[in-house]
Amino acid sequence: MASLRSPQGCPWDREQNHMTLRTHAVEEVYELMDAIEAGDDHEVAEELGDLLLQIVFHCQLAHERGAFDFEQVAQRITDKLLRRHPHVFGDVRVKNVDEVWANWEQIKHAEKAGTKHARPSAFDGIPRHLPALARAEKLVKKARKAKLLQPSTNSKARTKAELGKLLFDLAAHSQAQGWSAEELLRAEIKRRESALRKAEAKQTISR
Repeated sequence: MASLRSPQGCPWDREQNHMTLRTHAVEEVYELMDAIEAGDDHEVAEELGDLLLQIVFHCQLAHERGAFDFEQVAQRITDKLLRRHPHVFGDVRVKNVDEVWANWEQIKHAEKAGTKHARPSAFDGIPRHLPALARAEKLVKKARKAKLLQPSTNSKARTKAELGKLLFDLAAHSQAQGWSAEELLRAEIKRRESALRKAEAKQTISR
């Protein structure tokens, strides 16, 4: 990658930066998902390589401006795994996966506390660029964990197939009206997240 970025390297590679590359990693992840679901080991290996290329590329860009390099990235994830698995690399005992996740969240919160990356809200850290439906699921999951949302009983769907049909019909209805289902859901997520954050703040004060 250093050679590709050198003055004698590839004109396209020399022109890239973090912003121009940011969507490529997302595309590679989706291609990896397709390969995994197809059960094609050859394609999985190839797509993992393509994803690794994106990581190497970003590391080279950062190295050129003196920010970090590939070795530092690898060391950081190694250190994180050691810290967040005290039941494997330390003396902590756990009974089940729920306790593993509870420890993970507690350690993560402690790591970021007092820094600019602190996450005082249960809803901090949900990627803004997730597809709307995936972001809605994350929001609901975190809200339920924080005991701010109860399971919905409003849906008319009784099975997974019926729910899938309902979701498809909603998208089709939105398109027929000239609306974007993605944008409509994003707007609703924004409204719901604001309300949940207010409820969370009240819950914190009452404690």
